[in-house]
Formats: sequence, C-alpha cells, structure tokens
Amino acid sequence: MTQFMKLRFFLLITILASTVAFGQGNNYVQNYNKYDGLALTPPMGWNSWNKFACNVDEKLIKETADAMLSSGMKQAGYTYINIDDCWHGDRDSSGFIHPDSKRFPSGMKALADYIHSKGLKLGLYSDAGSQTCGGRPGSRGFEFQDALTYASWGVDYLKYDWCNTEGLKAEGAYKTITAALRKAGRPMVLSICEWGTDKPWVWGPAVGHLWRTSGDIFNCFDCVEDHGTWKSWGVMQILDKQDGLREYAGPGHWNDPDMLEIGNGKLTAGEDRAHFAMWAMLAAPLIAGNDLRNMNQETKEILTNKKVISINQDSLGIQGFRYSKANGFEIWFKPLSNGKWAVSFLNRSSEVKKLDFDWKKEKVKDDIFNKQLNTNAVVYKIENAWTGKSSGTTKNSLKADVPAHDVLTLILEQ
Repeated sequence: MTQFMKLRFFLLITILASTVAFGQGNNYVQNYNKYDGLALTPPMGWNSWNKFACNVDEKLIKETADAMLSSGMKQAGYTYINIDDCWHGDRDSSGFIHPDSKRFPSGMKALADYIHSKGLKLGLYSDAGSQTCGGRPGSRGFEFQDALTYASWGVDYLKYDWCNTEGLKAEGAYKTITAALRKAGRPMVLSICEWGTDKPWVWGPAVGHLWRTSGDIFNCFDCVEDHGTWKSWGVMQILDKQDGLREYAGPGHWNDPDMLEIGNGKLTAGEDRAHFAMWAMLAAPLIAGNDLRNMNQETKEILTNKKVISINQDSLGIQGFRYSKANGFEIWFKPLSNGKWAVSFLNRSSEVKKLDFDWKKEKVKDDIFNKQLNTNAVVYKIENAWTGKSSGTTKNSLKADVPAHDVLTLILEQ
C-alpha cells in the first residue's frame, strides 16, 4: 500500500470513527472535554512568520526544534513549533491538501514525528478563506477534510487566518473549523487569527483557545507601519489595543496581541524586556518569532527568564491591568495565585524616570476579578523578576530609576 493510499485509508477510518463518536454521546463528550482542556495557561512556543515569512522548509523546522532544546527554551516551558504560511502544496483530485514536496520532502507526518520525538508539539497554519494570505490554498469548503488530514499528520495546534474571506462571517467560519477539528478526533489548540475586526473576544471563548486582538505586530517599539489598505502596529500600539479586553481572558481562552519580536534585531535590549514583560502581564501567548538557531545571550536570557514566565503562566489566569499612566510612565498590576501580585513599571518615554512608589498610599483593586492588594494590612516581600534579587518589602517606598524604553518588573509575595 502506498503512503497516499494509507492516508486515504486512515482518513476513511477516522471519518467512520468520528461518526460513531457523534452517535455515542459519552464518547463525543470525552473528545469535547479533551479539546476544551487545552491551553489552561497561555500557549508557549515559536512561529516561523516574523523572521522567515514564506521562507520555510523541513530543514529550518527541524533545526528550530533542535535549537529549542539546546537553547533552554523547552526547559523554560516553550512547547509548540508552529509553521506559518507557505508550507502548502496543492490539493489532489479528491481535495486533500499536501505539503510542498520540494520544501517538505519527507512529508508532514514524518516532520511531526521528529518534533514529537523531541518532546515538542507541531503547529500548522491555514486560512478561513479560499487562499491564505500568502496565496496558498485556504480551507474554505475543505474544513473537514483539512482537519482530518492534520489529525492524521499529528498536528497539535492550528493558527487559522482571515485573508480572502469575502462573504464570510467570522464567528460562523471559525465555528465550522472548530466543529471539523473536534470531529477529526485529535485535540488541537485553535488560534483564531481574525485581527479583532469582529470582536472575537466576545464569541471566541466558546470557539477557540486564543484570538488575535489586533492586526499584525511590527518590529518597532512605538510606531505604526502604514501599508495603505491596512496597518501593522508597534509593540506599544498593540499594548494600548488591549484596553477593555481583560474580562474575556482566562484559563483555556486568551487574548492574543500577536507574536513576539524579541531577538529580531530592531528593538533594544530594554525594549525587548519591556515587550516580554508586558506580554507576561497580559497573560498573552508567548510565541517567539526569532531565529532560535542564532540567539545572543541577552535574547536567550529574556526569553527564558523563569520568573517573568511564571507571571505569564500563573494558574489563576488573570490578565493584568494598567493602574496608572502619566508622561509616558505606566504602572501595571496582575493578580497571581496564592495571594501574590506582579507589578511592572513601564517607561515608554525617551528619558529615565525616577520612581518613588509608596505602597501604603496606593489602593490597588481589581474590580473585575475582585482582588485587592492591601499593603496596609499585609507586608509583602518584593522580588525583582529580572534579577531574582530581593527589593525589600512594601513597608518602605520603592525607589528606583527606570531607563527609557525599559521596564521594572516585580513579584510581591506575603
């Protein structure tokens, strides 16, 4: 039996099995629960687009998986190796999608096996429209076939984009791929890449595990790139777009301000720190977008900082909030489990800011999730999340210099 015939046979068996599952309520409920039990903390991984765009192939993906181990990123919690646009070949006469045979000569199943052998997971990209943003075959009209194919390959994560979707309504289109993935029988994280146009945070929690809240990120700290008919947004612009969205996020369903630009060369080390810290405060997916094979030590230390990652991965799953802002200086708080708090002092300005923060005079309250930081009744120990060193307690005012385009991130513990 040829490999193609084996795939056809597998898909037939999968269709029959999923049909039976739909006829047997308990089995389907178990599959549904497996799907909904994914991403209880924000997904962590890597995606090819920010650095490589359409220049993806089997060699790059294997080397990236190897680098995720050798760099210490897997040990820090990164799990997914996500191949973005342009992996696609053509559909065959029966409508089944195949990878580009020149770029991925061993096929996706073999590549998934390689990634799984490293203790990692494979993510793929598709689009709700007729074509992907890069002009490859989209999934419109082939949702159930594609879901079955991805399941047969061993895919663990699907980023589903929104190009070439004329005449479609976002909520309905994403519900279709959700139904297809569940029927295919293999639990996959679904990343809704709808750009925030149709308010996916409202309907997204019942459909996928994360949803984009804006257009694409641009490798710039504080600027906008105008493409004419659409715009890309700098790190600070995307941060501002998260206002009013935190109530929709939580375990299994996350606001996604797009992938990380850390290590891609245009941001300073301070800007990279600020980018990473604020994504951690937002409980955002941490999807690296750099070349893992060629990272300097500074980039590694930022991306693998376990204290900052612990803020992001906290089991409470509450997204942080902006407490105050003035003259380019912002203070953000994030409630954590076991009564802990994270706080980030973000300097968006181009000059050093002198900080003198009297804990006892500040009333920090999270009205949405009913959490309060009461420093008059409780003395908290303060730890610098970047250095791991003690910064005293909340008995005394916090005095520090925060450099331009940088951040001071602390963890408060009773």
